[in-house]
Amino acid sequence: MDPVDVALHRLRADLAERKRIVVAFSGGADSSFLAWVADDVLGPDARIVTAVSPSLAELERDDCRALADEWGLRWEEVRTDEADDPRYLANDGDRCRWCKEALMDALAPLAVGGSASAAIALGVNVDDLGDHRPGQHAAVARGAVLPLVDAGFTKAMVREASRRLGLRTADKPAAPCLASRVPYGTPVTVAVLGRIERAERGLRAMGFDEVRVRHSGDTARVEVPTHRLADAVAAHEELVRTVRGAGYRRVTLDLEGLRSGNLNDDLPR
Repeated sequence: MDPVDVALHRLRADLAERKRIVVAFSGGADSSFLAWVADDVLGPDARIVTAVSPSLAELERDDCRALADEWGLRWEEVRTDEADDPRYLANDGDRCRWCKEALMDALAPLAVGGSASAAIALGVNVDDLGDHRPGQHAAVARGAVLPLVDAGFTKAMVREASRRLGLRTADKPAAPCLASRVPYGTPVTVAVLGRIERAERGLRAMGFDEVRVRHSGDTARVEVPTHRLADAVAAHEELVRTVRGAGYRRVTLDLEGLRSGNLNDDLPR
């Protein structure tokens, strides 16, 4: 078997041995793949759960619902309360820690019951382990499991396995939480998250499927992949109108292109 088949075999065996699982399902390529395989292996013993908060874009929430309907998942939503936590709102380098702790608090009641508690699983792949991810460490400390990591899946392997299974999420662009667009040290508020969401929704309607709107007060820094920079420049008048319509006064285009997690560069080393 090739490495993708080997990893998929390991994943299926791991899930079967666990017997019951709760999958944190954000609708991204990783958590969607994990949710589909968990449902395929465990059926009704796999609970697929989407955490809803102001940092989840409405488009992503809608896609979670659509995927659950398409795949027949045992899916539900829970509300998380990180937006009520002053530590999260302060937006220091540990913001993701408080978010994941709120997630674990919301999912824990769903994991109890039956003959044994279910594991809470996150859609984390091997490539994620090297980035600044305090939330991931906090969740694992609280008992979360990482089945994709244990099976040896990289991001590319997740996408290839999803392709082989016919999952439409195989090539879905990454869509991290809206708070990831806010520089560390700038308070995260519902109003700020709403402004970012409106701007990105408008840009996606223009055809920019991969986009980030980085928040900096009244200024929005727009990031698109480098191969789409010329398109953004050509449509700059509409792009500016769209982003200003979301509430920003000034709009800039980052010539370095879209770089996931680049705000982590500002953290002390």
